[in-house]
Amino acid sequence: MKLDSMYQEIILEHYKNPHGKGLRDGDAEVHHVNPTCGDEITLRVRLDGAVIADVSYESQGCSISQASASVLNDLVVGKSVGEAQAIQEAFLELMQSKGKGVGDEDVLEDAVAFAGVSKFPARVKCALLSWMAWKDATAKALAEHPAV
Repeated sequence: MKLDSMYQEIILEHYKNPHGKGLRDGDAEVHHVNPTCGDEITLRVRLDGAVIADVSYESQGCSISQASASVLNDLVVGKSVGEAQAIQEAFLELMQSKGKGVGDEDVLEDAVAFAGVSKFPARVKCALLSWMAWKDATAKALAEHPAV
C-alpha cells in the first residue's frame, strides 16, 4: 500500500468515526469559522490542573477539518498543557511545510497523515481549524484558571 493511500485511509477513518465529537462540559469554549470554505467548529477544553482532561467539539465541514479535530482529540487529551502545545506546534510546522515536511510520527502519530494536505494552501486552513480553536480555548481556560 502506498503511503499516500494509507494516509487517506487514516483521514477517512477519523472522518467516519470521529473521536471526541459531541460537546461536553469544559472550562472554556470557542467558536471558529474558516471564512474561505465555511467549515466551523465549537470546541471546549476541560483542564484538570495542568493536564488536558477533555477536548470536545461540534463541527461541520470537509473531511479534512473533521478528521483533524478527531486526531487532535487523540493527541492532546491526557497530556500536560506544555506537551499538548508542543504537539500543536509540531502540527503547525508540518502544515506550513508546503509539502516538504513529513512530521515526526512519534510526536504526531496519525496527524502525519495530513502531510500531503500541506501542499494545498486552501486545505491547510481546514486542517488547522480545530488546532487553532484548541489553542484559543486552552489559553482562555488558563486565563480563567490561573492557578493551573
